[in-house]
Amino acid sequence: MNLLLPIVLAIAPLVSAQQHAACFAPYQNGVQPAPDTREGLYGGQQEFSLALLNAINKIMPKENLFFSPYSTYHALLIAYFMAGGQTEAYLRKVLRLSETRRKSDIYTAYKLDKYMTKFIANSAPYEFTSANKIYVSNETEVRECVKNDFPEELESFPFKVDPEGSRLAINNWVENTTHHMITDLLPPGTIDPTTSLVLVNAAYFKGIWENKFNPNLTKPEIFYVSPTKQIMVDMMHVEGTFRHDISEALGAHILELPYQGDNISMFILLPPFSNTEDSIDATLKNLNLENFKKVVDRDQLISRTVQVALPKFSLETTIELVPVLEKLGVGDLFQSTANLTDLIENGELSLGNALHKSKIEVTEEGTKAASATVLFSFRSSRPAEPAVFNCNHPFIYFVFDKLRDAMLFGGVFRRPH
Repeated sequence: MNLLLPIVLAIAPLVSAQQHAACFAPYQNGVQPAPDTREGLYGGQQEFSLALLNAINKIMPKENLFFSPYSTYHALLIAYFMAGGQTEAYLRKVLRLSETRRKSDIYTAYKLDKYMTKFIANSAPYEFTSANKIYVSNETEVRECVKNDFPEELESFPFKVDPEGSRLAINNWVENTTHHMITDLLPPGTIDPTTSLVLVNAAYFKGIWENKFNPNLTKPEIFYVSPTKQIMVDMMHVEGTFRHDISEALGAHILELPYQGDNISMFILLPPFSNTEDSIDATLKNLNLENFKKVVDRDQLISRTVQVALPKFSLETTIELVPVLEKLGVGDLFQSTANLTDLIENGELSLGNALHKSKIEVTEEGTKAASATVLFSFRSSRPAEPAVFNCNHPFIYFVFDKLRDAMLFGGVFRRPH
């Protein structure tokens, strides 16, 4: 399985000047980071992910969904580091960051997470990388402390004199970072001479199933899109020991499909088939933080022999994120009143738009997936036998990282292409 997440934010300057807040305060005079600093970074990521999943489903209720809450979270996190005043307060609330946690603690958690990702990559049986870029106009005067805080992320670009070249360079970085899964992230025209800043997060995951599906058992079978519509799909099959349960609270069967290394797994929620859309929506509605924690808690699921049937599929989705994020409560983030001035010496910044692009491929070997978030400015009935887990009708799925306690990807599979 391969997963990729790129995030981009592009920001254009406004004319008024404003006093800037200080950069992240260094730990001096005996003041140290909170002991749970890194855990604090993802303390609210699960709740943010569930809220994002429900918001996207309400806007796209009939479509296949696939997106990366991890990517979106990091895009907003970079914006949070640049924000001040009311905008910072909105982002803190949306990201579920503790009101009592200092911004310097959150920055330290960000750095620790970055280090951990690189460290684990040296020995893990799966691939997971995450990188951030802050592309700033070469005509924008960046604060010295920001240069010090983000030495690897910060890069100067000639947006005013060569917006198209800058766009292509950003797309090239995203494509390379995501192993060529996300291409042409920024469409023509999204970068213009007024752009002053583009923030990008790109991540990549490639995992191999712990129990691989046998390609010789893959065969065309019926997928029940609805009680009145069926489509043929290549269905993969495997029998093995998996963690499995039936959740009355969610009204769904639960299956965990681990990747090699057992740190990252795909979880599948299979609601009843009797009324497809109502079942999916009901499960999503009940997928609150408490029930989600029970799903990903390995002690809650029972290990047993399960016969699994899962569609072999590939899909790519593009999501306009502004209405989604505004439903989540980002406040004035995309308005001219947004306070994003912590980056520069003079002037103000505002975000104009947000775009999320993601791609996933699920095969007998594993999963390949990619996601990109861009913020830029312009101008069934349940199976009779619990040991049989047959995904032959719509289901909810997500990829969960147990080390970070974070949802990397999530989606709803409603129909084959």
